[in-house]
Amino acid sequence: MSNVPSAADEVERYLRTGETDPHHAAWPGEFMERANRAHEELRGALVREVRRRAEGLAHESLPHADTVAITRGKVEPMVRGLFPRVEQDAVLATLGTSVVFVTSANIEPLLLKHGYDSSAWTLANLYLASLGVDLLGEDAPRLVGLSEGTTCYVSVEYFADDDPFADFIVHEAAHIFHNCKRATVGLRETRTKEWLLDIEYRKRETFAYSCEAYACILSRAKGPAERRALAAEYGATARLSEERVDPSEVADIVAEAASARNGWKIILSRCAPTSRPRSALQLLRASWAVADTARRR
Repeated sequence: MSNVPSAADEVERYLRTGETDPHHAAWPGEFMERANRAHEELRGALVREVRRRAEGLAHESLPHADTVAITRGKVEPMVRGLFPRVEQDAVLATLGTSVVFVTSANIEPLLLKHGYDSSAWTLANLYLASLGVDLLGEDAPRLVGLSEGTTCYVSVEYFADDDPFADFIVHEAAHIFHNCKRATVGLRETRTKEWLLDIEYRKRETFAYSCEAYACILSRAKGPAERRALAAEYGATARLSEERVDPSEVADIVAEAASARNGWKIILSRCAPTSRPRSALQLLRASWAVADTARRR
């Protein structure tokens, strides 16, 4: 008796967990035929379930139609502070078009066309959360933003959030810096400078939360003293639900940034790798040395 689940089982599992079989064994045919049929059935079921749960509900039109202008205004201080002048325009051009607000008008094409099944499921939950309805699974993440490559998907809850130290756009844009290679935006790469910014893997969320809070402080403060006062307020009131982040560390980074001439550089230095990434040649030489040592023993 075969243990291979049926296509219906796979669809039900996907809707509940966002997980899929990369081999698409539940569908007949050669691999590409199976993959195409699985994509059609899984995503079709996802759209129908989202449509069912959101029946009778819809977002109003966005209060601000010019997404590029909104995004650029939010991220420009961060880009100016983190990149040399000759690179700033290229980075801003990419970030300016990076934000996609997930709305009733675009949710279905986003779900059907996204390249990854798991990400499409996450976007579906982001959208459902913005409508205040039940998510697809018990363990579904309740997100307001998702960054992948050079695209930031942002919930329309962005326009209703009243946290003075929260800015989803800045947070998700900060993730682009470690997701995007320099060549992607037309900047020169070297063996040791491949990504827009080198961020320690374990500090990626710390970096994003620090940038988010510091950007909000800069937008409100009229001078250094007020920056420091707002940083102290943030440290006393901030509550972060992200398990990978130490709130006290973020507060400390933000406080140091608020006291510096260029706080963005402080944030970057506090979240940088402890050692520089090695080139492919250096890694190869290291493997030769290990092999040579093993032979000598």
